[in-house]
Amino acid sequence: MIEFTKLHGNGNDFILIDEMDNTQILDDKKPEFAVKYCNRRFGIGADGVLFISKSKKADIKMRLFQEDASEPEMCGNGIRCLVKYAFDKGYIDLNSNNISVETLAGILTVSLQKKEEELWIKVNMGKPFNYNKYNLHGLEVYSLNTGVPHTVIFVEDFKFSIMDIAPKIRYDSTFEQYNGTNVNFAKVISKEKIEIRTYERGVEAETLSCGTGSVAAAFVAHMLGKVNSKSIIKTKGGILNISIENDIAFMEGTATTVFRGAIDDNEIL
Repeated sequence: MIEFTKLHGNGNDFILIDEMDNTQILDDKKPEFAVKYCNRRFGIGADGVLFISKSKKADIKMRLFQEDASEPEMCGNGIRCLVKYAFDKGYIDLNSNNISVETLAGILTVSLQKKEEELWIKVNMGKPFNYNKYNLHGLEVYSLNTGVPHTVIFVEDFKFSIMDIAPKIRYDSTFEQYNGTNVNFAKVISKEKIEIRTYERGVEAETLSCGTGSVAAAFVAHMLGKVNSKSIIKTKGGILNISIENDIAFMEGTATTVFRGAIDDNEIL
């Protein structure tokens, strides 16, 4: 029996497997496990499967697999869920400053703060890179990497079908070298607030929230003078606070534990 915890960050949900003491799912089985159990009809249902383990370089290590069996470099909502779980298990505590998390995108530092009994998790997302502007499919598209590749398209409203537009950008040959891109549609509401909707690579659909996408939208909007250095990003699943300090992006938000359970699967385990 393999125990799991279901968590979400603003509706972006994950199955978490604890491998701090020992490997629960063999590495070559992890993609297959994600394909099976991310399924919302025949599995547990999630946008991805997180694995937490010990690290030789940091306090904890994070790996993420998605329903298409891919392993993205990083995930903003995922890292908050991972840190929330680590805090609840006592692997880290509030007195730990600059908690380090090893990811495929490098080591990220995290700080914790209790606000009205709720744990807020602030992640140093580093400096976005590979910043470019393209005209694709009749759209002005900004491209950058915030741990994973993202594009940002500014819109006046959301009176259109994301599924009609986003896949064309996601699979455009421009981003072939990055295995495609995530696609964000951003509506600037004020100098302090942006509303976004995100189509996630790997999930191949719109998700309720995307942390790295929120950072991408805030960073591009700030670069263009559309918002201040601190902004609130409104996603379909909730809000994130994004700040830009000397070109370094910080993401702050919460994470929620939904339920715990156990899996008995001889085919995979």
